[in-house]
Amino acid sequence: MSCSIFKPMQRCRGFTLIELLTVVVIVGILTSLALPSYRSFVEGMRIKNSSFDVMSALTLARSEAIKRDRNVTITPVNGDWRQGWTMTANGMVAPMSRQNALVANLALACGTPPIAPPYSACTQSISYNSNGRLAASVSPMQIGSAGTSSASTYCISIDLSGRPNSRKGNC
Repeated sequence: MSCSIFKPMQRCRGFTLIELLTVVVIVGILTSLALPSYRSFVEGMRIKNSSFDVMSALTLARSEAIKRDRNVTITPVNGDWRQGWTMTANGMVAPMSRQNALVANLALACGTPPIAPPYSACTQSISYNSNGRLAASVSPMQIGSAGTSSASTYCISIDLSGRPNSRKGNC
């Protein structure tokens, strides 16, 4: 049974084209308002996850150095932490663990605080002694967005006892 203008007492069902277009326009407007916030949220989560990866690698290296009673070194792949890293123990041929490359569009910088653009590449290796302390001093690392985004940055530093620390914000 279809709705007709010739039968005014008949009940019509469904949407008119005007109603459907109105809903589509409203949904489009709401989506365009939410999309920039969603993009910055996703970028912020990528930065946070990458900083957690670095922190967990540093914590694992320290605990492995103490457990194995030998030096453990984390070395960036091809001299760039963004391309990943390997963890090796002194005297072992095979690496204990490997980390794949970090998410694209991230900047990982090292240096003395405050770290500000232009960011220098972070090429330092980090070595832990068998007592869990650093073999040499290490500059703090800052992970942030490579683009001009308002996403947050994280600063990773290592204290005198060898424990890594992460905090939101610039170094």
